[in-house]
Amino acid sequence: MKNTFIILMTLTFLVGCKNDKTTEENVTSKTTVLEDGKTEKQSDGLIAIQGEFIYYADAAVLKTSNKIFGVVLNDKVNELQDQVKAYKKEDTDMVPVTVRGRIFKKDSNEEGWEDKIEIKEILNVSPPKPEANDVIKIGNK
Repeated sequence: MKNTFIILMTLTFLVGCKNDKTTEENVTSKTTVLEDGKTEKQSDGLIAIQGEFIYYADAAVLKTSNKIFGVVLNDKVNELQDQVKAYKKEDTDMVPVTVRGRIFKKDSNEEGWEDKIEIKEILNVSPPKPEANDVIKIGNK
């Protein structure tokens, strides 16, 4: 009985190790995993965030479904603004974007939005959905 149990455990161990080795080779070949078990992008401290972006009169804002972020003005914001211009019909149009950046709280003596984002990488810029047009315009045309 004891020998049967040992043989059964040995076979289970060998079969289990064979599958794990194949899976590990596939994962390693696709991405580079660092010593702490994370990929390079997971270890850089940046967060991917999706929302609507607007840059108007030297101020930029990123609005998500539940929060609004003030955007730190840097070279990436200028690059993002150039990409967003292709989808804007008016200066006040908001364009859906996906970016990676560093999120932090503003200083207590600083004006603006409570939460801020410093954009480090632009992942995607897409055209606005016309059915989401919730702007009210007043005027004669």
